[in-house]
Amino acid sequence: MERFFQLTAWPMVPPRPWSAFHLLLAVPGSWASCVLAVRMAAQKKNTSRVLFCCGLLLTLMELYKQGFLFYIENDHQYNWWYFPFQLCTIPMYLCLCFPRFKSTRLQKAVAEFLKDFGFLGGIMALLVPPGLMHPYWTMTLHGFVWHFILIFAGVFCAASPLTDAAPQSFFKTLPLFFSCCLIALLINGAAGPMADADMFYLSPYHPSSQPVFHQISSVLGIFPGILLYILAMTLGGYLVHRLWGVLM
Repeated sequence: MERFFQLTAWPMVPPRPWSAFHLLLAVPGSWASCVLAVRMAAQKKNTSRVLFCCGLLLTLMELYKQGFLFYIENDHQYNWWYFPFQLCTIPMYLCLCFPRFKSTRLQKAVAEFLKDFGFLGGIMALLVPPGLMHPYWTMTLHGFVWHFILIFAGVFCAASPLTDAAPQSFFKTLPLFFSCCLIALLINGAAGPMADADMFYLSPYHPSSQPVFHQISSVLGIFPGILLYILAMTLGGYLVHRLWGVLM
């Protein structure tokens, strides 16, 4: 198994954010993801099947990433920082399980989540990309393609009949979002201060690692910083939801 990851460990100089590499990959990739999603939605492709395929692809990519990090980048050590429970990994679980959701109400809530929070995560990661830039080609491309899939799933859901622009539709996503935040806090707390687990960037042990919110947490304290960060993510999701109302 380790030999497989060694064979795909092609080194590179990590690209700089907003470099030609970043822009020439992020802009066309995002555009292509949006166009493909709109076309597939217009062709009335089966929503469960499309989202399940997204989830399956994301799962295979995550398995590769975890193996590569363990064997190559972290020298046979598990780094809790990369535990797959971030805003950008929740769509993997939701898409993979989507065909199992038999309730139309639940399907709509999950589709709204992918449309608002999943799309937000995909766009923000590409706009602030240091976490995507690795010293290996496969891992750098992995980060970009992952977030292209999030954009695709978000646009596909936005163009599907399962979602709409009504404010109350967004509010139906909040129990899921806040549950994820609570689970993230529990994981971070259980992992302990030495593990450096930072799911959803809500660590109870140190100020936020995110720009701006790190300074806020340093001044106001960790837990006020956590609450403000959750509020900011909620507001970001709502703004994306309203944006879809204008575009779709």
